Formats: sequence, C-alpha cells, structure tokens
Amino acid sequence: MNANSLIFPLPSQISGAKGAEKINGMYPYFTAFRPEDDERFWFYNKMHFPEPMPAFDAITAEGAYAGLGAMITRMFAIPTSKGIEHRIINGRIYISANSVTEPVEIGRRVGEFEKRAFFYFGNWDRLYGEWRTRMGDLIETMGKIEVPAFDEFDDVESVLGGRGYSDGALLLKSYDKAIEDYFMMWQYHSEFLILGYGAYLTFFEFCKKAFPEIQDRTIANMVAGVDSLMFRPDDELKVLARLAVELGVEDVLISAGSPEDVLAMMKQRGHVGTQWLSKFSEIRDPWFNTSSGDGFYHHHRSWNDDLRIPFSGLANYATQLKAGHSLDRPTEQLKAQRRQIIEEYRGFLDSDQDRSTFDQMLGLAHMVFPYVEDHKFYCEHWLTNVFFNKIREFGALLARKGLLEQGEDIFHLNRSEVREALSDLRLAWCIGGEPAGKDRLPGIVAERKAGLAQLLDWDAPEALGPIPDTINDPMVVMLWGVTTKTVQAWLSRKGSDMELTGFGASPGLVEGTARVIQSVADINRLQDGDILVCPVTTPSWAPIFGRIKAAVSDIGGTMSHAAIVAREYGLPAVVGTGSGTKRIKDGQRIRVDGGTGRVTILG
Repeated sequence: MNANSLIFPLPSQISGAKGAEKINGMYPYFTAFRPEDDERFWFYNKMHFPEPMPAFDAITAEGAYAGLGAMITRMFAIPTSKGIEHRIINGRIYISANSVTEPVEIGRRVGEFEKRAFFYFGNWDRLYGEWRTRMGDLIETMGKIEVPAFDEFDDVESVLGGRGYSDGALLLKSYDKAIEDYFMMWQYHSEFLILGYGAYLTFFEFCKKAFPEIQDRTIANMVAGVDSLMFRPDDELKVLARLAVELGVEDVLISAGSPEDVLAMMKQRGHVGTQWLSKFSEIRDPWFNTSSGDGFYHHHRSWNDDLRIPFSGLANYATQLKAGHSLDRPTEQLKAQRRQIIEEYRGFLDSDQDRSTFDQMLGLAHMVFPYVEDHKFYCEHWLTNVFFNKIREFGALLARKGLLEQGEDIFHLNRSEVREALSDLRLAWCIGGEPAGKDRLPGIVAERKAGLAQLLDWDAPEALGPIPDTINDPMVVMLWGVTTKTVQAWLSRKGSDMELTGFGASPGLVEGTARVIQSVADINRLQDGDILVCPVTTPSWAPIFGRIKAAVSDIGGTMSHAAIVAREYGLPAVVGTGSGTKRIKDGQRIRVDGGTGRVTILG
C-alpha cells in the first residue's frame, strides 16, 4: 500500500449501516467483500447503481459483469484487462478492475486479440446486422415465455390432446428460461461494446502521443454527431409534438393534465385526435420501451409503463414549437465542428505514414462508435423492460396464491429465493396443499423493504482501499472516468470548498439554480432553466434537456453515456465530479464551465 492507502477506508472497516441488519443474507454469497479485498482499490459504481439494490435487482450487476468479463477475458482477450469484479455492501455496488500489467502477458494476449478483433472489424456491418437479428429474436422469445395460471384444473385440451404433463411442469422451466435469456442478453450486450471502446481507445492513445496538449474532450468531438438509437425515443416524441401542432391539438398536450387525461381529451377531438392517437400507438412499440432510468432497477419503469416522463416532454416540446423554437439537436453543427477539428489536427502530423494511421484509426472509430450507444436501447432498455415485466407475471402468480402480499414484492427476493418460492407453490398446487411460504415470505419482504428505506441515508464512500500507482484499465478510464488524477482530486476535497472539478464533457459557461436529483423519481422537481445535478444522466432523460441549462454528474468519463448525450444535445456539462450531489445543495446558485470541467458554488 502507498502513503494514501489509509485515506479511503478499507472494505473490512465498513460496518453495517442502519438498516443493513435487515437485509443480511439477501444477496448472493459471492458478492460479499473478502479479506483479501482490502489489498485492492474499489470505487462506488454510482453511474449504474445510484440506489441501494433490492434483492432481485442484484441480478443486473451479476449479468453485466459476467457478460463484460467473458468478452474481455475469454472471447476477445483484451491485452490489458480481465474484466470487472463487484461487491455489495450496505446495498451499494463497488467495483474493481482486474488489470493485466505484466508486459509478457500483455504481449501474449495481443496476438489472440488481433486475430479475433480484426475479424470483427473486417466484417462489422454483417456481424452487427446478425447481432440485431439475434437481439430481436431474444426480445420476442422473452415476451412469449408462458407463466402458467395454476387454476383449479389444467385446461381440458391438455388432456384431450394427450399432452402428458400438467402446468406444474412448466413453472420452473419458464422461470429458468427467463433468467437464462436475461444472462444471454448480457453476453450479447458486451460482444460489440468492448470492441467499440477498444477502437476508440486506440485512437485516443494515438492522439495523446501525437498531440500532447490535446484535451480529452477534443478527441471525443472527433466522433461527435453520431446517429444513435438511444436518441430515437426522444426524436419520436418530437414527431408527436410536431404532429399535434400540425393538427391543431397541441393545446391538449400543453394542458398539463395526466397522461390518461391527455389521451381521453384526444379522443374527444374527433378525426384529428384519432389521427394523433394512431401515430402515438405506432411509435409506442418499440420506442417507448425506454427505461426511465438506466435499466438496472425494476422500479425504473419504462415509458410504456409510466407515461409521465414522455408526456412531460411532449408538453414541453409543444410549448417550444408554439413559441417558434426549433427542437432539432445541433447535429449538423457538431459534424461541422468535427470536420474542422479533424482537419486541424491532421494538419499537425508530419508524415504521410502518421496521417495514414490517423485516418485508419479515426475511420474505425467512426464505424464502430454508434454501437456504444445503440446497444443500450436493445439491452438495458427494451429487453430489460420485457424481462422485469415477465418477472412481474411470476410475482402476480405468487401474490394470487398468497405467498406474497403484492406482485411487486417478488423483487425483494433474490433470484434463487424466487425459484424456491415457485418450487414451494408448484409442490403445493400439485398435491392440493398449502405453500409453506405463506407464513414466511411476507415477513422477510417487509423487513427488507424497511432496511432498504433506511439505507437510502447511508453516505457511501466514493472509494475503498489503497490507491494504485496507476489506474489505466480502458473501461474504468473511458466509461467511469476514474483515473489516478480524479481519485487524488476526491482525496483533496474539503467540505468547505466552493469549487468542484471533473471532466469537461460538453463546452459552455452558464450560471443557474442547482436542482439536485438523486433518482428518476425526483425529475418532476426540475424547473425551466435549472442546472441538473445528479449521480449520472441517462439518454432516457433526454426530454428534460430542453428545459435545463446544464448538467453536472458525480461520475462518468469523456465517453460515458452522460458525456455523449450532453455533447449531442449541445448542453454544457461536467461529469465525474465525484461528490456533486453531496456538496451542492438543492436551490444553490452555481456556475458550470463545461470547457474547463469546473463547477463553482456561488451561494
């Protein structure tokens, strides 16, 4: 350990917070910290897991890191990394990179990586097209999984048709199928993702060597102006807003009524209202299969399940159109800026060989980079929404049979406990008895709900363990923005400081009122002209970007989703401040400099 190792607490020094005793044992045993973990550096993955994890939702971390690790370590043999490990303490997810540092081992892995990755790069369009087909099939299959009703008798046709088995034979098969398909999604999720980041990182490192003074944001701007599916849901909202103006029914959207009220009012508008509703129904599937969060918690419902977020965006867009404002993202401006930056820096290169290398690396980054955002819509949003709703069907069955008080309670059991409860129900149904879980599960669920509510107040440390001499894992640096420099900055902060530093994700200098939003549930507190301060922004929050002046996030690197979204919407942003949501108070006036990465608290 180095001299700074005592500043961050060791995992073994973290005691159970108030409420933690009520959730003991609800996570898989392999997610607990181990004695040897004191020797490693861990940081709180607030980007993906900003809230305490319900028992079932821990499957999202397990699936994500298994899929990512398999592609990094086993499939493509990334030379400098072997994936990400995770642990859970007091309901929070901490992660640590398994980096490869030995030159001989890196060299051995380079050969494996090149023959595997270059095959993908050489056949990208075909393989990516096949990926989209596979994902579409997986989503369709997930939706069709049958959850038996467990009525008094099996349907008579199952007997007359000579099926030979009862619905009791389907229950666990269906549940296991849902779980395995969900884990398969995470394999697909990371298949192209690491190559997208790898291609960008190679270009990034070339630029850093060729242009020592270049800023990270400038390199990122060379791939700005991407056409990503994650922007499509918001673009479709704008289509609906424009159509409402064309049909003369924009006042219905602006009425500020509930989504149900708006839809009912549209029905009363005759032909034009019916025309708008028809377009609305067409757009909902698939584009409203967008999580209101980032797709890692069951309670972050999709737009389809909770229309308040998209309808708030519709009202805002209709108001802007009526006032004569444009809703277009500054895509052409970004592309023009991209061309200018590329030409400028290409001109700094001295040799034809360097220019050729620059062109090849940049061309590869442009080819693969859209996937870095596209996969999110298929994976974390669309399929994950279908998955959680399928689990709700199992929860509804357990509630109907008296093992749970309500269907949503299923998410307070881990995936193994859910299977055990289903086994209990199956046995009782088959023999005409009563499930033992009726007397057991409601108490467990109630205790865990209370524990999670108390853990909301736990002040989770930004990091644990000794600081390594260097932090150079490509995923950690590019996605989370955690570097040796940022960690040292976390350590140097004092509670009285009036300035925070992070990554300048998107340029611009603005002042305004800070609105601290800890989760998607608080989004309705945002007012026009506020500066959003949050653990992390997600592409699904895009409808609110037209209302805010700037964004500040606790975590994220120059290629995090938050940074990409901010640039594409031309929104000044600073990411990776580490503790913005802790140090900035709701309602304070702040200054955000997206060029320098500084946030100043003005009072």
